Formats: sequence, structure tokens, C-alpha cells
Amino acid sequence: MTFSPDLSGVDLDAVEAAIRKAAADEIMPRFRQLAAEEIVEKNGPHDLVTIADRRAEEHLTASLTALLPGSRVVGEEAVHADPGVLDALRGDAPVWIVDPVDGTRQFVHGDPGFATLVTLAHRGELLASWTYAPALDLMAVARRGAGARLNGVPLRAGSPAPDAVLQVATSHHDFTDDEEKRVLAALNTGGVAPRPCGAAGLEYLHIASGELDATAFSWENAWDHAAGLLLVHEAGGASGTVAGEPFRIEGGNALPFTAARDAETARRILGLLAAAN
Repeated sequence: MTFSPDLSGVDLDAVEAAIRKAAADEIMPRFRQLAAEEIVEKNGPHDLVTIADRRAEEHLTASLTALLPGSRVVGEEAVHADPGVLDALRGDAPVWIVDPVDGTRQFVHGDPGFATLVTLAHRGELLASWTYAPALDLMAVARRGAGARLNGVPLRAGSPAPDAVLQVATSHHDFTDDEEKRVLAALNTGGVAPRPCGAAGLEYLHIASGELDATAFSWENAWDHAAGLLLVHEAGGASGTVAGEPFRIEGGNALPFTAARDAETARRILGLLAAAN
């Protein structure tokens, strides 16, 4: 089939329904019910994967490709098993970017602050995204050029109040090396209040809803950022890298990068980071 980037051939409501079903079938029955053998370390004690991650990604891979024949899936767990899966981000086919459980550590510890993230992209362009926090009953949807909504209500990021201390979520210290910590420490300055991030997808939602002013992230996995970046932009926010370039979902970005409630806040955060980079 010929794919139309205007999404005229994609049933967006069916995508939302597929995401809700994957969470209902594979994630929520295991929330606070995981056995020890259902939790595995990937690259260290803070990098976890569970049976819920794997089963939800398998569920979404089947349902999303059925909704858009000829599409590909770039999922976190598939990439962990085969990094070559990432090549689809540079191909001609439409791509579903999937993080089945964003915030696995929170999920494992019984914290409801986790989400399922799905983004539809084509040739590097983000077209639509879904951020679903099933334990919090939050569904945020963004569509390129058509705005962002949370549980059906339009989202607007707005701007921080003049002279307000900027609330900024940064890469968690458990996931950063010494050099990344040094650069991010540039945000420990007057007028900025940095804190470690939780699940990335929900931090983007906090920006889109005006509850958080910015992020500063030092990693670029597409499944962590694609949904939120589109959500923030469609809510009126901005993003960029320390090189002054747009963030590219296919990788190779200058890091750290930021997403923020408005362009001025993004410039301020990037200025501080670039000075330390």
C-alpha cells in the first residue's frame, strides 16, 4: 500500500484502542504482581525488563502492523535483542516506535508512574503519538499539526512566569556517567531547580501540561523520546540539542538536549548546557 503522511489511511482511534488493550492484557494484570523470576537485569541493576515489557511489545507489534500493513516496529526490547532493528528508522516504510513500559523501574517497584509510549513516524518525521499511563488513567495523544490532548482535553504548555525558578527534570544520576553528570551540573545555578527524572514519557507530559518547565536528557533512545517530543511540540513547546539543531529520532544527536514549555526556556537551558559541554 502507499503510505500517506497526512494519516488519512490510519485509524487513530483504533491505535488508541490497541494500546489500551495491550496494557489491559499484558501490563496491568502484572502490576504489583510480578514474581522475582519475571524481572531481569539488562545492562545493570537499574536497567530492568519484565515479562510485561516483552509481552506488551509483542502484543503491540502484532496489532499495530495489522492496522497499517507494510509498517515496521522499532521497539525497545526488539532493539535490545537485535540492534539492526533500528535501521527501520532510516527506511522508507512507516515506523511504529514503541516503549511498552516506559519507567520499568517504577513498574517493578509498584509505582504507578509508568507509561506505554507509541509513535508513528515516517522518514524521520513524527506524525502521531500516544502516551498512556494505565495506572493513572491518562491518555495523551498528539498529531502533527493538529495539537495535543490529554483525556480529550486540549493541552497547552504555556510559558513560565517571568522570573520564575525553572523546574527541570534531568537524566537520573543512576543512568549517567561522570562526564554527563558534570555537564548536567551546569543547571545547578540561580533560577533553575533541577531534579532527577522519572519515566521520560510522563516528564514530557508534565511539560505539555505546564507542570514542568523543561527537561535535560543525555541519552537519545527513540522509544523514550519520540512520543513526548511530538506531544510537547503540539502543545506549543520547543526542543533542541546543544548543537542548536533539532533532535533526530534516528540518532547521532549532540547531547544533552532539551524539551521545554517554550522556545525561550529551551534556549536558556541549552545555553547553560552548551557552556559546560
